[in-house]
Amino acid sequence: MIRCEGVSAGIKRSGALDLALIDLGRPVACAAVFTGSQAAAAPVLVSRAAIADGQARAVVINSGCANAGTGAVGLANAERMQRAAATRLGCGVENVLVCSTGPIGPQLPIGLIETAIGEMGLSSDAWEQAAEAIRTTDTFAKVAIARFGELTVRGMAKGAAMIRPDMATMLAVLTTNADVEFEVLDQSLRDAVTPSFNSLNIDGCQSTNDTVIAFATGEVAGDVATIRRLMAEVCMELALMIAKDGEETNRVIRLKVIGAASAESARHVGKTIADSDLVRSSFYGGDPNWGRILQAAAVSNVTIDTSAFAVAYEGMVVAEGGCQVPYDPEVIRRRLRGDFDLEVRVGWGSGTATVITTDLTPGYVEFNGAPS
Repeated sequence: MIRCEGVSAGIKRSGALDLALIDLGRPVACAAVFTGSQAAAAPVLVSRAAIADGQARAVVINSGCANAGTGAVGLANAERMQRAAATRLGCGVENVLVCSTGPIGPQLPIGLIETAIGEMGLSSDAWEQAAEAIRTTDTFAKVAIARFGELTVRGMAKGAAMIRPDMATMLAVLTTNADVEFEVLDQSLRDAVTPSFNSLNIDGCQSTNDTVIAFATGEVAGDVATIRRLMAEVCMELALMIAKDGEETNRVIRLKVIGAASAESARHVGKTIADSDLVRSSFYGGDPNWGRILQAAAVSNVTIDTSAFAVAYEGMVVAEGGCQVPYDPEVIRRRLRGDFDLEVRVGWGSGTATVITTDLTPGYVEFNGAPS
């Protein structure tokens, strides 16, 4: 039985929930993907080591402090957090993963965390409470579930900014009752992450703490295709929630890149386009400024064919063959008042990928320009 809890350990000055523990009850198959950042946070280092054997029992997560950029003290604190959870559950430290999220730089108030972990109760119906405890600037807790017969995949995630993952999202935990070997779970997770979290770009900033963890408890038999489909559904739903919750953003844009040499190349072009402040500013204004799309795509380090380059907003073509075509900007602007789809052709290859991004708003700049 999966049990969890979310409590206030006193990390956040507001007194809001800031510490979660998710316990699978015993060591089970466990896979994870982590940030590719060279400045990976202490909890990432601890969790990478703990998951080396493809098994884990629990994950303890704090919000309000990333425990990143904290040196040897931060690493020791992550290990203390791991030990505290292992003691609370009566298991080995190697069975516990650790995640942290929040501002980079400050040290964890590890004494408060150890005390809170030791006093934690655990419940089978506290999933939402745990999801609430891992929030930082999120405006709502993000949870999703997918089912097929008795087979279930459930997930929680946090994230609203510092989002341009090169592996996963900020933090996410998935659990499934599927009976699968580690190799299947690991590949299913990676396949689910690629078109969802790994195709999400809110502000061009990759985190030091990005982690996605998947546990499989092994109670229900299911075919591999179904397991992969359910994991993909949950990851995509959570990724869209993160995009919708981008700090002070107004619109979610599905940017589809077609005609690349490979899906990986298409995804790289899409994320490079979404990196552009000029492009995302045009999204804010609902302006079909396709020239900014061309400019951004052309510096992506992926070969594009300008003679094939084409752009369409909500199905309305504004450029084709690398040149502008006649269109009514007012008609397009009326269609771009909310979330919208954008398609960009970069050649005649078979590679296709969709990147999820948002607009760049004055509110985002003000929010992130304020002292933390």
